[in-house]
Amino acid sequence: MPGMNDRVDVRGTVSFVVLAYVPAWLLTLPMWLTGEGLSWAWSPVVLVAMMFMPALATFVVNRWISPRPGFLRSTGVTNPGGFRRWWGYLLLAWLAPPVVMFLALVVGYALGVYEADWTGFSGLAEQTRSVVVGAPPEPAGALALSQIAQVFLLGWLNIIPAFGEEWGWRGYLTHALLPLGQPGAMLTTGVLWGLWHAPVLVLGYNYPTVPVVVSFFMMVCFCVLVGVLLSWLRLASGSVWPAVVAHGFLNASAGLSVVFGAAGHPADNASVGLLGWTGWLVLVVLILLLVMFGRLPVRFPEESAGLTRGVRRLSRR
Repeated sequence: MPGMNDRVDVRGTVSFVVLAYVPAWLLTLPMWLTGEGLSWAWSPVVLVAMMFMPALATFVVNRWISPRPGFLRSTGVTNPGGFRRWWGYLLLAWLAPPVVMFLALVVGYALGVYEADWTGFSGLAEQTRSVVVGAPPEPAGALALSQIAQVFLLGWLNIIPAFGEEWGWRGYLTHALLPLGQPGAMLTTGVLWGLWHAPVLVLGYNYPTVPVVVSFFMMVCFCVLVGVLLSWLRLASGSVWPAVVAHGFLNASAGLSVVFGAAGHPADNASVGLLGWTGWLVLVVLILLLVMFGRLPVRFPEESAGLTRGVRRLSRR
């Protein structure tokens, strides 16, 4: 990537990890002290606030700890060429996550770990009745269509907290670790991102049906695989915004397992959807396709000397 350093900024990256972890973990203390865990009334607010800690760490590191000129550009908030350069990646980041989530559900259904009702939407109708007691029944098809539309439209609201994470993990850290090589940067970022969730994983976040140690392993695997795809969006586009949008719509797509689920068979995140091992198969296939088609690792423009002094020419390796 143009302007990439030859060495990892150890001071900056270590400071970033500390600042991303410590405040986020401290925010979870009320959930522990009240003894209510994730059922605490304010836990959704805490989870959203946690998502902004990597962004806060990015700002503090680049502004005061390891300052650099033009850090908004180096972290992907701005980029040469502007929106015209990455609008195609933005479109992919919007439409692909729900489709990938649906494919993960299909794989889970084919492997026998997901009980689906593809046309009757009985699981969605069952959950709606349990939430809104005494409400008149709404046609299941209309209800499902409404939920799917919300994924594609209201999912844009999710990009606000998603920016809090992506500006840190992909905007700053992946770029800062590029001297390790793209595989090393993506793997390290994914592991750190997964372990960052530790306090809430212990409380049953995402994987309440498995032992805590297994939930750690599963979260790290998920974050590494998804992190590779998000990092690809960030590096290939030269902007953090496609990764932000993809993260937001990945979160919005989580509810599709309920939309297509069968009544009486709640989905288990450990085996169903992108969080589950059947969804990982879809993510691995997507990564392999990027490799096969020469899109991963990302090829960056390379600066070479021009014919006259002060002139530079961009070429591709």
